[in-house]
Amino acid sequence: MLTIEQQIELNAQRIPEKVALICKDSVVRYGELWERCCEEAKRLQDDATFHKGKRIILAAAGNAEFVYQYFGTHLAGGICVPIDPDTKPARREYIERLVIGDCTLEIGDAADIMFTTGTTGAPKGVVLTHENIAASARNINAYIGNEAEDVEMLALPVSHSFGLGRLRCVLSKGGTIVLLGTFANVKRFFAALDEYHVTGFGMVPASWAYLKMMSRDKIRNYANQLKYIEIGSSFMSIEDKKMLMEWLPCTRICMHYGLTEASRSAFMEFHEYAENLSSIGKAAPNVDIRIINGEICVKGEHVTKSYWNESSERIAQDFHGDYFRTGDCGWMDEDRHIYIKGRIKEMINVGGEKVSPMEVEDVLNAIPQIKESACFAMPDKVMGEVVEAFIVEKEPITDAEIMEIIKPQLENYKWPKKIQRIAEIPKTSSGKIQRLQLKEV
Repeated sequence: MLTIEQQIELNAQRIPEKVALICKDSVVRYGELWERCCEEAKRLQDDATFHKGKRIILAAAGNAEFVYQYFGTHLAGGICVPIDPDTKPARREYIERLVIGDCTLEIGDAADIMFTTGTTGAPKGVVLTHENIAASARNINAYIGNEAEDVEMLALPVSHSFGLGRLRCVLSKGGTIVLLGTFANVKRFFAALDEYHVTGFGMVPASWAYLKMMSRDKIRNYANQLKYIEIGSSFMSIEDKKMLMEWLPCTRICMHYGLTEASRSAFMEFHEYAENLSSIGKAAPNVDIRIINGEICVKGEHVTKSYWNESSERIAQDFHGDYFRTGDCGWMDEDRHIYIKGRIKEMINVGGEKVSPMEVEDVLNAIPQIKESACFAMPDKVMGEVVEAFIVEKEPITDAEIMEIIKPQLENYKWPKKIQRIAEIPKTSSGKIQRLQLKEV
């Protein structure tokens, strides 16, 4: 299997004048893209401190410079650690301490370390090899049907596997990527659709809710232009799915299921799954999914085999043989449609962003007026889920005072949208928080 970089090199040889990237007023063709990536690789290799396998932390700003640095680091033999440019200092320092320096873990041809918050609240480094990311792009392109003629607008953060995956998918096929940044400027979003004759884009359900709120049904004007949309795996109502189907009757509207460790493991296309819109679809091409002891488990070349700086014994706990344990419980019907019952792991999915309740609780518990706290997922029409906090007070404190303390310490999607005061936090006899019982409070 060719790496993503090898596929880009072939595109540079075959279609050097084809536009690869559009970023603001800059247009980068495939020949230039490859040259700039090679220049970045040489810059790294000429650095006396660089060595094969060195971890390079990249601020994933979603611009052309990041693209050169990302692929150039791979070409040089380095390992990319993409992080959000707005990452809080404490989290960034933790990641830097974790990845900088020597490591005895055997990681093979590692390409990326993608940090995702684990159930312990500490960032967990998912190691992805060149084979993992190439296999993922192959599987996604096979399902969505990406081609060299595609012009995709990228308005997703490239510090996460969804946005970064879209970048790799399009460039590996010789298509064109328009780097928009975010969906925040709706006027700019639609202007780009017109100016570049965009044929596809990716979004999370929260982005769709925002677009719908700010522009109503304007997206239906592009029904004959948009070939595909890929939607991230978080809550989206059946009503919204049907609305998109009605407004975009000829567009391939694909929703994926996956996680950083096993990107896009299942897919469903709204029109094809009109009778199964509550499912997450079926296994993606080249992927095998089984329900083992009630848990959705995934096998494929796209699945990680390791976490950064974790023992093989610890990593083995996340697998049933060759099948990765997703932490989601679910079931499969006789036609192999997969349905999720709920998450075994107690993560909160805020518009596609995974939030550890423990991370929020640690900040709350550090407030002198709070004795202890527990956080839980509260349903939300726009974000799918938001954080709800339950606190036991030592002394009276207002919601506004709490928010003033935690806002500088946590990204805004981690902020509690509701704070309830209770007499005690439900726990097991061994002292573990029983978050499911918070539903009854």
